[in-house]
Amino acid sequence: MKLDLATSDKPYYTAPADPVLRAFDGYDYAMITGSGAPAGPAYTDAVKLLYQAAYRAKKIAKADGRDFVVPKLEGLWWVESDEPPLSVPREQWHWTMMIRMPEAVTATMLGEGPVRFERLVEGESVQALHAGPYATEPETLARMEAFMAAEGLTPHGRHHEIYLTDPNKSPDSRTRTILRQPVRRSS
Repeated sequence: MKLDLATSDKPYYTAPADPVLRAFDGYDYAMITGSGAPAGPAYTDAVKLLYQAAYRAKKIAKADGRDFVVPKLEGLWWVESDEPPLSVPREQWHWTMMIRMPEAVTATMLGEGPVRFERLVEGESVQALHAGPYATEPETLARMEAFMAAEGLTPHGRHHEIYLTDPNKSPDSRTRTILRQPVRRSS
């Protein structure tokens, strides 16, 4: 039977529309880091390499009797500026695109190249489901910021997105993305 993390780990791959506080342990990922606009050439090439590595690991795992569904694409996003991130030109955005890997996957299964195998521990995080085009994410982010302020939380780590739908296959109105922000208690 094929492992599907989206089914076996629902708390990770589900979120309500209203922000909630959840805790996330460490998970292993195939990762690739770069900069530039989403859907720009550097981004597109990086995502292609990431999927090649993930499917290589899947092929090896399947031959070993540990087949899995390649999980959803995810991304960590940041800017190297004190400006509000959404005011920085997209060409100056930095990202780590990643795909969560099941426990059976090892670094060597990803092969050689710019894709690396790394564990990410986020701990307490605020997350919410954003439904609709990426251009309207600031509305969901504003609700998350209000929730954090009310709960005495501050961001502690990079903005994390989990793409539940493929934007190339879903119209903007049907796009669903989990927005996650690791946090810590304000002192």
